[in-house]
Amino acid sequence: MSSLPEGWEKHTSKSTGRTYYLNIHTKQSQWDFPTSPASVGKQVRCSHLLVKHRESRRPSSWREEKITRSKEEALDILKDYLDKITRGEEKFEDLASKYSDCSSAHKGGDLGFFSSGQMQKPFEEASFALKVGELSEPVFTDSGVHIILRTA
Repeated sequence: MSSLPEGWEKHTSKSTGRTYYLNIHTKQSQWDFPTSPASVGKQVRCSHLLVKHRESRRPSSWREEKITRSKEEALDILKDYLDKITRGEEKFEDLASKYSDCSSAHKGGDLGFFSSGQMQKPFEEASFALKVGELSEPVFTDSGVHIILRTA
């Protein structure tokens, strides 16, 4: 068989033992051998500020070994950050660098470009709904509570 077009990976299904092919950009899979390079799909670039809580998937971060705040407390903290940004008192990147519970804090919250299927659904839906330069309202995912800034 010919070599795999760019952007595809060959995998074996654990449940059936069948070969399938994964688009590394969109994370969509198919049974049929791909005949052309993988499509990238629509991409956005976003930064985010994440506040985790004790019910988060991993309630720890580079800032805190064990996060004990409630979901409501996380939301209140995030709303305070959002208010400071919208009033012009603080820059998004500065707050993300200091307070985000995601390792992207080291890059001002920048997550780089991503396509559909690469992020948790609520995060993805909010990101793709934003216009460039627009800031989201709080978004809840399994990771915690986010505010998202679409940058491209």
